[in-house]
Amino acid sequence: MNKLTSKEIKKLQELKSIDKLLKIIEVLRDPIKGCPWDLQQDYMSLRNYSIEEAYELQNAIEKRDIKNIKEELGDLLLQIVLLSQIADEKNDFNFEDVASDVAEKMIRRHPQIFDKNYKNLDHPQDTWEKIKLEEKISKNRKRFSKYF
Repeated sequence: MNKLTSKEIKKLQELKSIDKLLKIIEVLRDPIKGCPWDLQQDYMSLRNYSIEEAYELQNAIEKRDIKNIKEELGDLLLQIVLLSQIADEKNDFNFEDVASDVAEKMIRRHPQIFDKNYKNLDHPQDTWEKIKLEEKISKNRKRFSKYF
């Protein structure tokens, strides 16, 4: 395990917050300069941490502990970034793909906000659930269409 140079650390500190976090995780997963613990992690070894962090976030919210809510959101984000880095290393997907997919989902599932031609007067939650169901049906049709 090699330490980062002063120049590398300075460059890292100049990054914006999300870019800095992504770079930190990339460094921690680097086969030469990385952290042995982080390098051992994979999908399976991390599978329970996201749930644990979500419960800790729920607890902080219930206590209305703003400082702890921020901390637990960070811990949950860490899990997302770490799993995304592992996925990137496996050429499965990357953090940008995750962010892009969820952005597109938010646009799709909020037509009353993002679609000027949407005329239904339904409640946003009803719209969300209706679109979610339609997406699930469509996904299942595609999955099973190769068999028929």
